[in-house]
Amino acid sequence: MNEPFNAWMQGVWFFGPLMGVGLIFVLSGLAVMMFFRDFPREITAQPNEVVSPADGTVVAIEELVDSPHYAGACKRISIFMSVFNAHVNRAPFECTVREVKYAPGRYINAMNQEASKVNESNAMWVDTPKGPMTVRQISGAVARRIVCPAKPGMALKKGEKYGMIRFGSRVELYLPPSAEPCVRLKDKVFAGTSIVARFP
Repeated sequence: MNEPFNAWMQGVWFFGPLMGVGLIFVLSGLAVMMFFRDFPREITAQPNEVVSPADGTVVAIEELVDSPHYAGACKRISIFMSVFNAHVNRAPFECTVREVKYAPGRYINAMNQEASKVNESNAMWVDTPKGPMTVRQISGAVARRIVCPAKPGMALKKGEKYGMIRFGSRVELYLPPSAEPCVRLKDKVFAGTSIVARFP
């Protein structure tokens, strides 16, 4: 009577670890696919509208008197990208790349405001018909790879892909003082389609 049960237990003992390893590989593969997914986006923003450079959650909207990443006063919108967001970054406005500068640093949680000061980052200064803008890609606690193939002199269309950050991270958008933010804290935004600011 116990023979079927014993055979089943032997099968579990033999195949169980293999099934566990297989499940780990499947879940890892799904996680990688999720991290590197790249959804097509229809860019419908108006000429005076600034689109989000990243998928994620708005964690800061600030007016800065000065900044090492912008010449003069500006407005900064910070977006946190969790491991569940698509990590492709897009140009916020029609622009020409003026300068790209990489800075090594730490890898603290990108939700932390301090990450903006100490983490690894890559800043892209661009010139637009509405004035200069800067987009900063900032690594997080999990992110270890910033990708930005954009080069000085390159022209980018609004919503065009210009790079990505692998895994959770932060993106900061520096805008001219005349830009009017149209998002609020904790808003969910999507790269290329969500309007984050407008010019009068």
